[in-house]
Amino acid sequence: MNSRERLLIPGARVADLGAAPGGWSQVAAEKVGPRGKVVAIDLLEMSPLPGAVVLRGDFRDPAIHAAVASAAGGKLDVVLSDLSPNLSGIASTDQARAAELVRLALEFSLEHLGSEGSFLVKVFQGTEFEEILRELRQGFRKVRVLKPAASREESRETYLLARQLKH
Repeated sequence: MNSRERLLIPGARVADLGAAPGGWSQVAAEKVGPRGKVVAIDLLEMSPLPGAVVLRGDFRDPAIHAAVASAAGGKLDVVLSDLSPNLSGIASTDQARAAELVRLALEFSLEHLGSEGSFLVKVFQGTEFEEILRELRQGFRKVRVLKPAASREESRETYLLARQLKH
C-alpha cells in the first residue's frame, strides 16, 4: 500500500497505534529515515526498534498523548492503526469493539495530525462499516477504501485511508 499511496516518505512523523510486535513501525522507520520520527504505541511489551520511539501504554492516556507530541516534535504526518480488541468469538460483540477502537484512533488522529496528514486504519466489513466511513468523511477531505494484495479475497479485513483534515 505504501508504494501506491506514498504515506511513509523521508522525514515524515508517524505514530503506529497497536504497534506490537512492531512490523509496521520497523517498515515506517526504514521509509522515513533518520530525518523522520516513528512513535510505536502498544499496551504490550515491545522490543526496542531501531529508528523508533517505543511507548508502552494506552494511546488514549493523556500522558501517552504528551509523549507522542514530544517524541514526534510536532504534528504528525501519518497515523497508522492496526488496533484489534481481544476477540470473544461473538461476531457482533467483536465488530462493535473493533469499531470503537477505530473511532478512538480517529479521535487521536484528529488531535495529532497536521492539516495534510494521513490516517490509515484497518477495519472489518460489518454492520458499523458505513457509519465509520461517514465519520471519516466528516473529518477528512479524501477517504478511500483499500484492499491490500496480501489480504485474502474472502477476508473482511480492509483498510481506510483518510487524508487532509477538514478543519
